[in-house]
Amino acid sequence: MLTRRIFLSAAVAAPAAVFIRPAMAAEPYVFAVDEIAIRGADPVAFFTDKGPVIGNSEHALVWGGATWHFASAENMEMFMANPTAYAPQYGGYCAFALSKGSLASTVPEAWTVHDGKLYLNYSVNVRQVWSEDISGNIALADAQWPAILG
Repeated sequence: MLTRRIFLSAAVAAPAAVFIRPAMAAEPYVFAVDEIAIRGADPVAFFTDKGPVIGNSEHALVWGGATWHFASAENMEMFMANPTAYAPQYGGYCAFALSKGSLASTVPEAWTVHDGKLYLNYSVNVRQVWSEDISGNIALADAQWPAILG
């Protein structure tokens, strides 16, 4: 199995806690479980397939200190050409928790593309609450990011 890896960041992501909590010093820039971003979901697929698609390690690269999996070589190439266009906002941490001044884990099923950007939330229920004022919550989260990482 051939795995292409591109190291675009020197940071090494440690597995993040999975509960809502205040930010601790030196949190990783990208939320990852076992160093895998978006729990293995292909970030490009949220735009091209209109939802989460689990990628695989045959199409993987390292960016932002985490490993990203892709469903195809084409999706990986699209990401490589412009990672910030496809990577979730706030490093993949929960957009709603960030709007409240905290960090939380996310699941790929709790996603939203808004104004061409991918946002993730802790759960589908949290996404529903976040969706009641997307613009307001984004403004609050933007004010926290990335300083909240410590």
